[in-house]
Parts: sequence; C-alpha cells; structure tokens
Amino acid sequence: MRKFLSLVTVSIVFIFSACKTPEKEKDNRTIFSYNEMAGITSLDPATAISFENIWPVNQLFNGLVQMDDRLNVTPSIADRFTISDDGLTYTFNLRSDVYFHDNVCFENGKGRKVTAKDFVFSFNRLFDSRVSSATSLLTNIDRSEKTEYKGFEALNDTTLKIYLKEPFSAFLSVLTMKFFSVIPHEAIDYYKLDFRRHPVGTGPFIFKLWEEGTKLILLKNENYFERDANNKKLPYLDAVSISFVKDRETAFMELLNGKFDMLSGADAFNTNEVLDKEGSLRDTYSKKFYLQKQTFLKTDYIGILVDENVSAVRNSPVRLKNIRKAINYGFDRDKLIKYLRSNVGVPAHSGFIPKGMKSYDPEKVKGYTYDPEKVKELLAEAGYPNGKGLPEITLHVTDNYKEQVEFIQSQLALNHIRIQISIEKPSVLRQAVNSCEYLLFKKSWVGDYADEENFMSLFYSKSFCPQGVNYFHYRNPEFDLAYEKAQRETRDSVKKILYQKMDQIIIDDAPVIPLYYDEVIRLVHHNIKGLTANPMNLLNLKTVTKENPK
Repeated sequence: MRKFLSLVTVSIVFIFSACKTPEKEKDNRTIFSYNEMAGITSLDPATAISFENIWPVNQLFNGLVQMDDRLNVTPSIADRFTISDDGLTYTFNLRSDVYFHDNVCFENGKGRKVTAKDFVFSFNRLFDSRVSSATSLLTNIDRSEKTEYKGFEALNDTTLKIYLKEPFSAFLSVLTMKFFSVIPHEAIDYYKLDFRRHPVGTGPFIFKLWEEGTKLILLKNENYFERDANNKKLPYLDAVSISFVKDRETAFMELLNGKFDMLSGADAFNTNEVLDKEGSLRDTYSKKFYLQKQTFLKTDYIGILVDENVSAVRNSPVRLKNIRKAINYGFDRDKLIKYLRSNVGVPAHSGFIPKGMKSYDPEKVKGYTYDPEKVKELLAEAGYPNGKGLPEITLHVTDNYKEQVEFIQSQLALNHIRIQISIEKPSVLRQAVNSCEYLLFKKSWVGDYADEENFMSLFYSKSFCPQGVNYFHYRNPEFDLAYEKAQRETRDSVKKILYQKMDQIIIDDAPVIPLYYDEVIRLVHHNIKGLTANPMNLLNLKTVTKENPK
C-alpha cells in the first residue's frame, strides 16, 4: 500500500511539473482524493450506468441541462429551452462559449467550440446498443416521416430541437443523466472503441491518466465555462485523484492518515465503529471528519412475483394478497434500521416512492408498520390460521444483505410465517429475477432521474421483465391509467396527486415489500469545503475547495 501511494504521489507531481508553473504556485496546488472500492470500467458517458462510472464522468462531461442539489433541472450547455404546447418538441438554445478539452484528436490539439450538431451526433450514438446503456430511454424519440426521421435536429450552431412521439413530463429530468453528455465526433473517429479510456468532454476537469485498478487522475480545466456567484471561474481544485483500494479497512486507514479526503457509502467503512446507535459520528472521529447524511433516491425492497400465468405462483400462497400483506406487517422496519444499519436510512412506512421525492408523504400514502395482530388476522382470512398449513417460502438474496433478511426471517417466524433464505451470486439473482424464476427476491431501485415516474415504471403492465423492469409482473388497469396520465401531465401539483394515488395502489395490492429508503453517507475531512450532497448521490467537485496543511 505504501508503494502504491508513493506511485500516485510521484505521478501527480510529475504531471504538475510538466505544466511549467512557478515553484511557489505548485506548492499551493490542491488535489481532492477519494477511493472507489468497486473500480471503474469506462469513462464513456454512453455507458455511465453505475455510480462508480457516473462520478468521474460527471467531472469530465456536460449535457444540455443539469440537476441541482434540490433536484431542480437547471441550464448547463443550454442556457434556455422551450417546450411546445403539445409537449412534443423541445427547443434548446446553446451557449456559445463552451469548448471541448484540448486533445490530440483535434487539429493542432486544440479543443473546438461545441455546436448543436455535436449533440445530434452524441444522442444518435446512444441508439447503438453495442456502445450504449441508454437505448431504452430513447423509445419516445420520434424518428418517423413526420420529423424526416431525424429525432434530433440542429437548426444552426446554437439551436437544437428534440422531437417526441408522445408527451413525457419527465423528459427534462431524463436529459440530466450523464448518458446525454456531449462528445466530439473527432474523439470517436480517433479513439474508436478505446474512447472509454480516452474521454474528451467539456467538464470542469480534464482526463490525464488512468491505470486501471490503480489510479485515475483528472486535472483542472482552465477553460471551463461555468462561474460561481461571484463570477469566479470554476473549478477551484487543481486535480482529482481516484484510487481503487478494495479492502475497506485499508481504505479507512488511508482516510485516517490523510491520503483520502472522503469515503462514501455505508459499505465503505465500518458504520458500527464510526457511528453511534443514533447514526451520529462518534466523538473519536468527529475531530478529524464531518459526516454527510442526505436523503437518497433509493428504495430497498423485497419483490414478490404475482403473475399467476407462472405455474410456481399458482401453487404458492404469495398469489394471495392477504399473505403478501401479512409479510409486510410481520417485521419491524424501525429495528432493522436502528440495529442493523446504525440508523442509516429511513424505515419504509409509506410507499415505494422514497423520501426526497415531491410526492413522498407518509400522511397521504399509508404503508406498513409492525403489527402482529394484523398478521394473525390476515393469515386467518387467507385460510392459514396461526400459519397452520402455510408452506415455507424461499427468499433469494445476495450475501451482503444476509444479516438483514435473517432478522426479517426471525421476526416472521414469530408470526407463524416461515421463510427460507437462499444466498445467490448477484449475477445469478439478476438473471433469475429477469426470467421469473424466483417468487421472493431482495433488490433495490435507485432513481436514474429525479421524477417519480422512474419508480412507478416498475409496476407498469407494459414493462414486464425481461424486456422491462416490472420484475413482479404486476398488472392493475387503474394503476396503468394513472401512470399514463402522469406521463402526459405537466402540472407538478396534479402529477403529485397521481403519483400518490399510484403509490397507494401498490401498497394495497402488495406486490412488493418496501424495507427502507436509503441515505447518502460520507466521511469527509474538515479541510474539505463546498462539498455538497444531493438525493441523486451525484458527486459534484467543481465548487469544492481544500485547505492544505500549513
């Protein structure tokens, strides 16, 4: 580890020495360092589907619009936009001061100005499933005879039009995803499939070095277009250094030693060691770090396959709504969060839509609490008084959730519901759920964009897996009608009511067992300022400053 860290230091010093800046200035350079346990597989925004990839991509690229920390869609490269009255045409007016990073793919190595044609190129590239993870997000793009088969159209250098088949009120939120970043065709022509290792964007930081499994280094973009409220150029940092230490104990020691500025995620450190039972930072560590805890658009749940066209469902008690509801009432979510997650997360006593979304309201959407009497009543109504004759049900889960489901198993057993736990590899679980092989399965859903439609899409009858994300094969005409209406609706107040209606329908039909709404959690050194957190768990480093030791 010492050898690895010295290599990182030497590399960064070498990179900065090449900039030929005065010695005094070099001493003041600031480098933000963090660890990514899962590793990074690609820096191509077309494949930015996991957090470990999204975070560096967010430093390197920009799109038309972006999401602020309050989940509002704000301008980025597009400084303004309009939507036609019928909701089918979006017109974006671009800034004229945005340039791609300097790179050998350009003439004389000098990055050129971004134009609307670059967005047309970047977005059309997303239709290719060989390079893109975003193909399913493009099904509403109108490439018919009506639009001359274009879908995306550059009217001139600074005006872009996007055409939809049907109104989709969440579309602007979708465009904040990193898939929709702008890239230059010259970089794809030059690097081809190796673009994943040689990204060229417009973001606040420029790619410098990536040794896979060891380190990734990004440098400040001196020509970045955004400024702060005082008209000072962003970003403030001189560099970002990302390490890939897989062992969390080793990574935590490096945080203590000041080698890392931040660790992120409940899995990145021992929460029982660092946090007390109330979820606050223990005094031992509060002198060195501050704790960021933030609502996270993520719902952890146990899914139930309810499609009686599947023979296993027809022969299982989970086909009965009362059994599904009994399981929901049969364990204590508050204790699960307090004792097994050190109070990281919020017990899911409302619907599937997590805390942090506009429609989240436990007073309007009534979920489940621990109620043994209710379990007893529901079992009797289902024909299994005190659980007599109720078959054992198998719950499939990955190893990292074993302790949580064992707790649920023990509480359900006290209420005469027997659950067997089957530990699966993540790839096996994913494939089996997609193929409707498991009746009960532990999963989580992270919001891809900040609109409730993203969460409710899991229950839309036209989204059955394996093509879609309705893993439950749940169908309800009333739900579908409200879902389709919400997609066309542009008034937030009306959408909120529709989403609450849908969420309550889901709770009442119980094809799912919401467990908790997760939280973003980060340990950050006190000398790091301006690091904000947001419910999308997006890492924004352009406004971060670091006070170097004197």
